Amino acid sequence: MRALLISIPLTILFASAPLADPLPSWTDTATKDRIIAFVEGITDPDSPDYVTPAARIATFDNDGTLWAEQPVYFQLLFAIDRLKEMAAADPGVLTSDVLRAAVEGDMETVAASGTEGLLEIVSTTHSGLTVDEFQAAVRSWLDTARHSGTGLAYDQMVYQPMLELLTYLRDEGFRTYIASGGGLHFIRVFSESAYNIPPEQVIGSIGNGSYSAGDGPPRVMKDPGLFFIDDKAGKPIAIEARIGRRPVIAVGNSDGDFQMLEWTTAGEGARLGILLHHTDSEREYAYGRESHIGQLARGLDEAASRGWLVIDMARDWERIWPSRE
Repeated sequence: MRALLISIPLTILFASAPLADPLPSWTDTATKDRIIAFVEGITDPDSPDYVTPAARIATFDNDGTLWAEQPVYFQLLFAIDRLKEMAAADPGVLTSDVLRAAVEGDMETVAASGTEGLLEIVSTTHSGLTVDEFQAAVRSWLDTARHSGTGLAYDQMVYQPMLELLTYLRDEGFRTYIASGGGLHFIRVFSESAYNIPPEQVIGSIGNGSYSAGDGPPRVMKDPGLFFIDDKAGKPIAIEARIGRRPVIAVGNSDGDFQMLEWTTAGEGARLGILLHHTDSEREYAYGRESHIGQLARGLDEAASRGWLVIDMARDWERIWPSRE
């Protein structure tokens, strides 16, 4: 029998062996089938849709796409906690109504302040220190802070199905990038440990900065104000500038990602735009058209006509979190 097995070519012996499921936390729906079929098509040298490994670029939004974003952006929660620490050391830092409201936990006033108020909170708490000092503060916060709804550390509130998709794409020769409206230096703290995406493959919003070497060791400082917002039309601009290639796959969850998907899928050859629709109120949150965070309206209205794939979280994902279920 052993001699007989040896004489059989391995390609025949294992021809019927099932391949491992690359997306085990995804339910067997048309959504999963389409993703796998697309990847197989562009990685098959005999396919008319073949894409060379050098051009296999996939960009992912972060908030609401790779990790959760409700009830408030996690970076804003970090900023508020840091503001409280700063105010305890020096109450004079609270120079406006929105800063005082943030420290008092008055999120209604903070929300009413709009983008201008949020930027004031971020500018106040993200400046006046070096990049290294800022990232150390972020790391310390991630190690101790917990989400009010789940009790999980914030960097544990990443989506298991998206982790599998990132791994699947990398196994098929893709380079995976984050393209987020969140802060560049904030996301770089956890991108490698959470997603296996190195910091040099993170694209995000950037505050003002400066370089100093005259009165101590050379350092890059984080200064007040915002240099670039990586959201909406800013995403294609930043991706093109940083990568120099149009992505083959773009994944987002809100209308802030619309232009990234629009630009990606307008390129020549096979392209795929993917939107995650948060429909699972039991295991996560259900929101979309009317949400104050992660609003998804135009994307839902135009996805079908543009050929974009919409993930229905409740239907298409068997599990949400890596550490539960």
